[in-house]
Amino acid sequence: MSNKASCKACSFYEDHAANAGTVAADAGLCRFNPPVSQPDANARGLWPVVTGSDWCGHFDGNNKAA
Repeated sequence: MSNKASCKACSFYEDHAANAGTVAADAGLCRFNPPVSQPDANARGLWPVVTGSDWCGHFDGNNKAA
């Protein structure tokens, strides 16, 4: 795996500065899939929180997910 294959280099990664200090300093949101629903009907769905150095199988190396 190349060093470029990371969430931070993916076009579906949203740098989320508001998460700094609560999860990880480089926390962001993965916008590839829809938000995960919560068990309570009144709860909001949540986008997965990832760090910039995370990666997944959707990354294709062209600064976008496949």
